[in-house]
Parts: sequence; structure tokens; C-alpha cells
Amino acid sequence: MALHGFGEKLYSGLVTTLTRHLEEVSASIEAARDDQFLEELNRRWLEHDKVLTVIRDLLALMDTTYVSESHKTPVLRLGLDLWRDNVIHSKEIQARLPDALLRIIQRERMGEVIIRDSVKNTKMLMTYLEPSLYEKDFEKPFLDDSAIFYAGESQVLIECCDCREYLKMVERRLREEKERASHYLDDRTEPKILSIVEEEMIAKPMRRLVHMDSGLVSMLLRDEYEDLGRMYSLLRRCTGGVSTIRDLMTSHLRETGKQLVTDAASSRNPVDLVQRLLDKKDKYDKIITGVFGDDKTFQTAVSTSFEYFINLNSRSPEFISLYVDDTLRKASEGDGGKDVEIVLHKVMTLFRYLQEKDVFEKYHKQNLANRLVSGRAVSDDAERSLIVKLGVECGHNYTSKLEEMLTDIKFSQDIMRRFYASQGVDEEAGEGPTLAAQVLTSAIWPTRPSTACKLPDEIHDVCEKFRAYYLGSHACRKLTWQTDLGTADVVATFGNGQKHELNVSTCQMCVLVLFNSADRLSCKDIQQATAIPLPDLKRCLWSLACVPDMNVLCKNPMKNDIAEDDVFCVNDNFTSNLFQVKIDTAAVEEESESEQQEIRQKVEEARKYQIDAAIIRVMKAQRVLNLNSLVTEVAKQLQPRVLPDPAVIKKRIESLIEREYLEDNKNQYQYIA
Repeated sequence: MALHGFGEKLYSGLVTTLTRHLEEVSASIEAARDDQFLEELNRRWLEHDKVLTVIRDLLALMDTTYVSESHKTPVLRLGLDLWRDNVIHSKEIQARLPDALLRIIQRERMGEVIIRDSVKNTKMLMTYLEPSLYEKDFEKPFLDDSAIFYAGESQVLIECCDCREYLKMVERRLREEKERASHYLDDRTEPKILSIVEEEMIAKPMRRLVHMDSGLVSMLLRDEYEDLGRMYSLLRRCTGGVSTIRDLMTSHLRETGKQLVTDAASSRNPVDLVQRLLDKKDKYDKIITGVFGDDKTFQTAVSTSFEYFINLNSRSPEFISLYVDDTLRKASEGDGGKDVEIVLHKVMTLFRYLQEKDVFEKYHKQNLANRLVSGRAVSDDAERSLIVKLGVECGHNYTSKLEEMLTDIKFSQDIMRRFYASQGVDEEAGEGPTLAAQVLTSAIWPTRPSTACKLPDEIHDVCEKFRAYYLGSHACRKLTWQTDLGTADVVATFGNGQKHELNVSTCQMCVLVLFNSADRLSCKDIQQATAIPLPDLKRCLWSLACVPDMNVLCKNPMKNDIAEDDVFCVNDNFTSNLFQVKIDTAAVEEESESEQQEIRQKVEEARKYQIDAAIIRVMKAQRVLNLNSLVTEVAKQLQPRVLPDPAVIKKRIESLIEREYLEDNKNQYQYIA
């Protein structure tokens, strides 16, 4: 027929026959119940697809002749178009098909087990027939229905679940939709449906979710890192999600940090306070690394927060220096619980946040001096390691005197060895008292008022020999003894014949030696013999006679305070399980507060010269600057050591104008010196 001019009759007959057949197919599908609708549709499609293949093969010659010459639709495409027009575009089927697909997906969302192949085959059928058919007749209604479903589910869940359960449900829904899309939806639908879930279940309730009682703050307090990670991974999918977490975390960190550093009880134990700050920093570093993926914005937020609340307490530089001192002292006593280098590295993190690094320098210098003088420095390497770290942060000028203090101690050891060698005496096995002097440069070491003390004759003789030796090679120098900084090891024999080595201060040693030649002495007698100022002597006697288990002296009358008429004698009944007994001297009341004020005054005085020098450096380089620019440049130069008040900088500018280093010309400052 195709070869003998009957192609038109054959083609039109094919259209008529297929159309009539597909009308019957459509009626059969329309008659199927709702639960059988998709199965019937897919079954009849498979039959049609097989038949269509056979018809195409039978009419292949017509396809290559009549159809090609007449520009008609090829047989296979014709069969597909007729199926689409007569079945899929049937008014009833077109209305029922999306609803049927949505119902079966909804059943799966509610936990039922469905036959996924029916949905998958229907999707393939729609895509195969016409790509736009899938998007128009299914995808759009599917996405609209999904938005309604997840908006409703979000409202229900957020009312009845805590944050952790809600996030787990969101995670589960995203996982299910991703799996569903990969099984029976088009690849292009997956990002769209995931976006719907994210919008309805994460983006819209995001702020309420994060601020719930069981939300971010609760997770931070309870160290619930897995839930934090889940929150971060879900909220980062949405615009503003990360910033919402970061802002609340910053607010919480600042509030808890402020409470910690301004709490009066915490300030009474500085070492514990700094340790808690370090623990808090470790915790948030762990969260940022393990939960927030080393997000730089979170690192910045934590750093600015720590800088904010650490500087709320003006004593923070002092507290950090005390923590460093405690760490190094414990290490020198053999406390193996801490790795000193690791601890110092962590402390340097807090140090960087300090705005008054010059205050820390003063306290650290004082503490270093006490450690070195008392012999409690952990090691020369550890001390130098800390100095190097400080130098990296603040420059060589910041640490130059600290390095010279270590050098003084080393030279002092060499001087003592040479002194005993010059005397022809073994400093460890020699008879009589042994002297271990430390020659310290007064301009380098922190100065303090010295307590006068008259040394026993045998000690005085040794000191004079050392003075003569030292000044013999350093004639232009002057030696001043600071006995209040010294210690002594005194071997004492008590009434029961038991011997103890008492580690005492130099003043305590002077008091104890008096009892070698006297059985009983009054406070007044002791004061005359030792020339120790009475307030210092009373503290000394109180520590020797009134401290339980340390009372190597007896006091009469036995009261807790010391009077000039009180009489003292050796406590023959003194016993201790230790051979070496350390006896501390009672601290001066309110000494700490006066020392703080003194250090503050020294710092303020030193800052004047630092600010002056910075102003001159800036003006030498710029020659002419207005006030705001000059203040900004000076603050920038001083920032590694201190963050000065602009008002203080202005006062120093006025001082330099008075001293004719600068000239004020209508708020334009000119360098004229």
C-alpha cells in the first residue's frame, strides 16, 4: 500500500484505529478505583508501548516513504502523541493523575510502605511523552502540596518537641526527600523539594528554634556537640542561618564571660578565675573546630568576645600574671600534671586580648623577680620561652629587662663560685654559715622598700668578706643588702633531741639565732638586738610562735596578738613528721591593695613617656597633622602594649606644646623641636 499510492489511506487508518483503541483504554483507566488507578495506567501504558513497537516495525516502509515525503509524524511518535492526547490529556485522567501521585507520596511521608515503581513508572511516562508534562501536571502541584505539608508539620513539631527532637526530624525529612527524589522523581526536582523543606522547617522558624529553652544556649551549656553540629549543618543551608547562630553564641559568651570576670567571689581566687577562662576558651575552640568547621567568622566572634569581657576587669593583667607565676612555681616543685609549654601557649592567647599589656608587664616582672630570687623558677628554658612569646607579641623593648634579669641570676651564680674559690672554701662542705648572694642590677629589677635587719655576727662576717671580694673587682659599684628578700636554712635541735632544718626568712633567722645564747627574750629585747622595725618583727614572731604545728617558739602570755612585753622561748616540745620545715612569714594586711595602687601609679607614669615618644615619632614622620589623625596614629603605634584613652593622648599633646616640641596652628599640629 505504501509503495502503490495508498500511504494516506494506511496512515489515516492507523490514526483512526489507534484513537478508537486509546479511547477504550482511557475509559478502562478512568473506571479503575483510586487505589488501582496508577497500576492500571502503568499496565495499559506498557501494553501500548509493546504494541506500538510492533506497529512501527510493520509500517517501517511507510515511515521511510510516505511519512518522510509528506512530512507526517513518524509512527512511533504518532503513537506516543495519541496516547498523550487521548489518555493523559483525558479530562478525568488529567485531573486524577496528580492527586493520585500526591496521595501515594503523602502516604509514604506518613510512614506507610508504598509500591514505588508505580510512581517511578508514571514519572518516566510523563517525562517520556513530553518533558513539560511532568513539570506542569505533577512537579508544580507536588511542590505546592509539599510546602503546605511541611509548614503544617513544622508548626506541630515546634509546639510539642524540644529543639533537639525537632532538628532530628528535619534531618530525617531532608534525608527522606533526597532518597525519594533519587528513586522516583526527576533529578531537577530534588533541589526544589529540599529547598521547600529548608524554607518551611528551617528558615521560617529559625529564630524561634535557636532561641528555644532547649536551643543553642542549652546545647552550649550542656556540651551537646552532636546537636550543635546538627543545628549548624541545617541552619547553614538557609540565608542568615549561620549569622543567627553566631550572634546568639556571641551574646551568650559575652554575658557568661562578663559574669565570670566581674564576680567578686571569682576575683578572690585569681588562679582559678584564669583557669576557668582558659577552660572556656578551650571549649569554644573545640566547638569551632569540631562543630562549626573552623569557620573564621566564629573564630573572630570568640576572640572579640574574650577581648570584651576580659578587659571589663581592670585586674585581669594581674590575674593572668599570677596564673603564670602559679604555673611556673608548681612546675618547679615537680608538679607533673601540667605541660608548662602547653599551658604558657594557652595563656598567651588570653594575653593577646589584654588592652593593658604594660600592666601585665609590671606584675610579671615582679613575679619573675620573686621566682628568681626565691629559686622557684621552673627552669631557665621555660622562663626564656615565655619571654620569647611576649617579645613576639609586643617587641624586644617589652622583654629586654626580663632577659637581663635572667642574665643577672646566671652571673650571680658564677660570682658565688668564684668567691668561694678565692676563699679556698668548698661552698657546700665549708664550716660555719654559707652565703648565697644574688647580685642584682637595681635599674633592671623592680624596686621595693627594704626592711632593715641587723645580721648575726657570723653572718655579717661572711657578708663583709663577699662585699670586699665583689667591690675589689667592681670598684665603682655599690652593694645594698636587701635582707627582707632572703631566706635561710637553720638546723635546730629541740628538747627531745630531735633535729629539724627550718626554712625561714632572713629576719626569722636573725630572731632564732638569738636563742643560741638566751633562754627567754621579750619582743622589745629582740627588736633591740635585730633592729627589725616593730611591725615587721611582730609579723615575724607571730609566724614563729602562733601558727599551729609551726610554733618553734613559745609565747607568754599565749594570745593571738604580739605585744612588746610578750616573752618568747624555744618550744622544746616542737615535733614534725618532716625533717625540713618551711615557716612562712605572715603577710601584711592590705599589702596587696597598696601594691596594686603602686604598680598602677608606676604604669601610668611610664605611659606618659611612651605616649610622648609615640607622638614625637608620628610628628617627625608627618611634620603636620590634625588632632584626630594624630590621636589615631599614636593609638595605632601604642596598641601592641596598651590601648590609651584619647583624652590622655590629648593631654600629652598639650604637654608637648608647652615644652615647645609641637605648635598648635588652628588645630593643625606642627613638629618644631
